[in-house]
Amino acid sequence: MIGVVYLGSNPKTQERLKYIPGQLVRMTSIYKDAAQICTPHVANEHFIVFFERNVRNEDITAITYLKKKSRSVYIILMTDPMTDEERDVYMKCGINDTIGREATVTELNKKIQFISDRESILFDDERPKYHILKFKIPVWKRLFDIVFSILAIIVTSPIFILTAIAIRLESKGPIMFKSKRVGTNYAIFDFLKFRSMYVDAEQRLQELSKEHNQYAAHEQEEHKTIVAPLGDQAEQAMFDMGMESEMMISDEEIMLVGDDFVVAESDFSKQKEEENDNAFIKIENDPRVTKVGRFIRKYSIDELPQLFNILKGDMSVVGNRPLPLYEAEKLTADKSIDRFMAPAGLTGLWQVEERGKGGVMSAEERKQLDITYGQTYNFMLDMKIILRTFFAFKQKENV
Repeated sequence: MIGVVYLGSNPKTQERLKYIPGQLVRMTSIYKDAAQICTPHVANEHFIVFFERNVRNEDITAITYLKKKSRSVYIILMTDPMTDEERDVYMKCGINDTIGREATVTELNKKIQFISDRESILFDDERPKYHILKFKIPVWKRLFDIVFSILAIIVTSPIFILTAIAIRLESKGPIMFKSKRVGTNYAIFDFLKFRSMYVDAEQRLQELSKEHNQYAAHEQEEHKTIVAPLGDQAEQAMFDMGMESEMMISDEEIMLVGDDFVVAESDFSKQKEEENDNAFIKIENDPRVTKVGRFIRKYSIDELPQLFNILKGDMSVVGNRPLPLYEAEKLTADKSIDRFMAPAGLTGLWQVEERGKGGVMSAEERKQLDITYGQTYNFMLDMKIILRTFFAFKQKENV
């Protein structure tokens, strides 16, 4: 059950709210009265408050008071376009959403319907508190990692020295390359590799990923987004682009309205799904790689510094590959979380399944292999992966 309250003194807004179909909007200009109205009298009673923006300090006092007095209130700030600083201030004091000060009856009603349809999510004040599950590496696996990494560093120390000299002789820049990676439990750490690219490699990634990314199934289609202020100007922009008739035909379609855009919910969801499907970036025939870099990549020598990550505890010998931030941020949906509830590793299931064969793997196949490892890993599986890694370390693909 949702009630609607208007807190403000704008006669035009009050007039429009009277015509919301099926809603009796209670109105007041005193925030303490609004807080009293928004006090639930029965179970699962919730309130939407349209809050007319006024003087900032007074608004902050009123919004803070409303939030303190009622957990069952959803505050929508009615405002003109704001600066980033202003938006940040209002969000911190407790607003949940914004809408244009001159929003039409249709826009106001759609906002109410949008919130009402999601009442169980937005107002779930009866939800019990859950403990956040975190992966904890088993003792046997951590002990194996320490022993293995120490022995491997000692054995490969001549390779470390020769590789460092070769990198320094070929090109300017640091011998080691550090990048922020996301591992177990979404923890961020400094991931170590021998530098195999020229020093401006990161700046060139964006232009290369669109053309050469082997995980990208297709170019994302352009989505019809209205870049315009809210209210009448947004409606006019939609009319000019031929979207008014679409909305009139399909009253079921929900339009997502921001401070400077209007977009159909279905289009927005499709765009986010495509971004998540193409989360991984893998460049074929990467022109950013040096000659020494190609050699050490071919034989996986560039990965050796990660032995220090293993010794430190950032990674394990076997696990799911830690991802760059721009990839990991696209894998926060429920179906992808399990890959981070497992060790981050130097080698793993997907490397030995496909990488050694020189096959091209889709992003979905890789995610599923990561999830499978996280759900089934054990000592014997780790030993099998390590043995198979020695046969797969010489890459047959130029990536």
